[in-house]
Amino acid sequence: MRVYISIDMEGVAGIATMDQVVRGGHGYPRSQRLMTAEANAAIEGAFEAGAESVTVNDSHGTMDNLLHEELDPRARLVFGSPKLDCMAEGVSAEHDVAMFLGYHAAAGSPGVLAHTYSSHFYEVRLNGKLVSEAEINALQAAVVGVPIGLLTGDDIICGVAEKAFPGVRTVAVKEARGHTAADSLSPSEATRLIREASARAVTEAGDLAPLTLPGTLNLEIDMPSTPAAELGMSIPGVRRIADKTLAATFGTPRELLGCIQVCYHLAADAMISRMALYGRR
Repeated sequence: MRVYISIDMEGVAGIATMDQVVRGGHGYPRSQRLMTAEANAAIEGAFEAGAESVTVNDSHGTMDNLLHEELDPRARLVFGSPKLDCMAEGVSAEHDVAMFLGYHAAAGSPGVLAHTYSSHFYEVRLNGKLVSEAEINALQAAVVGVPIGLLTGDDIICGVAEKAFPGVRTVAVKEARGHTAADSLSPSEATRLIREASARAVTEAGDLAPLTLPGTLNLEIDMPSTPAAELGMSIPGVRRIADKTLAATFGTPRELLGCIQVCYHLAADAMISRMALYGRR
């Protein structure tokens, strides 16, 4: 039994503010410890249930957040960015089950620190519906036949996962009280529940099935500004369907994710350029 874990930070217990999830913030070092503890809980549970190997992909921000020296030494760690498959980097046909830890809701929906890949995107839609990072990453896993056995985060993303991923176990470690406010379990209780759910997810992995891949993937992204949308039009196959909205159709999740990643950087660059321009006035 081989286990794959993708871990984000915004959905970890005890985390709810921007100061906690941005490198340089006063709360960020504590968030690293909380994130590492939840990763270790899932790793421990997986091995308790008979896993042969566990691969962990650090999936938050610059993707080098986990405290390596404190991570369970039985696991291998994928970290750093950019990565071709981003938050799903390292998942392969060798894995029997995937777990998404510390995840959050989609841009345009309620939830703690909700966004889809970029905090600059107003909304990201797939085939006409708001889409979260969890759902896009699950498509990446489905390409290689890997089901999603466990998702942890706030109550909003757990509700999404329970509808989207057949048979998935969820652990809602906090309830959203606003974009940067939460009613959270204690870290010790959250890690206990994650360890137990991880073990069950490994035990039940044989009963799970990966997502069914859609025939077409119609992407729409609401960019943060007109200049950002104008830049996005330079991507082959991308069209502009509204002042700030880009659209494109893809045949594979990797193509879809690649476009999102490029738009992510274009949105950030456009915002930085705009701030610099107005700063000179």
